[in-house]
Formats: sequence, structure tokens, C-alpha cells
Amino acid sequence: MPSGFGADAVEFLERAKIPLRLAAIKPSGWPAVISLWFVLMDGKLWCATQSEAKIVSYVRAEPRCAFEVAPDQPPYRGVRGSANAVINEEQGEEILRTLLDRYLGGTDSPLAHNLLSKAEDEVAIEIRPVSIHTWDYRKRMESSLKR
Repeated sequence: MPSGFGADAVEFLERAKIPLRLAAIKPSGWPAVISLWFVLMDGKLWCATQSEAKIVSYVRAEPRCAFEVAPDQPPYRGVRGSANAVINEEQGEEILRTLLDRYLGGTDSPLAHNLLSKAEDEVAIEIRPVSIHTWDYRKRMESSLKR
């Protein structure tokens, strides 16, 4: 099990095929929230995006960030925390391919082909959690969902 994440969090993060919400600080000092595909590997959350994306400049300027992975529909369950993010220019395409496998089941789709056509400009965002919080309201909400 990756360090820092409990067994329940690992199970949830490995099964969740929803975007991670990454909160970073803009140069104005105001936060920005960006949704990105993610994968949990070696106790870190990894995302990929184009090197020119605004989130890349935000993270380079201020690596402290926050993240959340949670569905919008009940029963509510998720993982959130504070982290330090690092831009990794060498692993962009590798992480992109991992994300395509995870979210699309491979690289044989129009969306995958489109994303891979720009892979030379892809960077990875390595999110290193500092604190982690989980919640799970499945039992609490069980009776209200059986209608």
C-alpha cells in the first residue's frame, strides 16, 4: 500500500474513474481549481497536461496545493488533502499513456489519438500529499437512497 494513504483511500483512488480537482494559487493570489485525470502510483497522485497550461505555471510558482477526488452523486465518499506539486517534464508522455489506459481503456480512440498527437509537449504533475482526509457517507445515506 502506498505510504500516506490508508487502505480505504487506496481502494477508492484506484477504482475512481473521475477527475481529480487540483487547487493551485494563481499569480493574483486567488485560488484556481482545475479538473485533471489522475493515477495513484508509489504514494503520489500523477496527472498530465500540456506544458503551456496555466496550471503548470501556477504550480511552478507555488508548489503548495490542495486536491480532491470525489463523485458529484451520492452516496458521498472521497479523498482530499494538501500537497506539494512538482512539474516533471520527462514523464509527461508516459503518464499520459497511463491515464489513457486508465480512463479510456487504451490508446485506440479518436480522443486518445488527438491527445497523443501533442505528447511531445505533455508534462506530468506529481502531487505529493502532505495531509490526507477521507470521508465515506455510504452507510449514513443508505436509507435515503433506497427510494
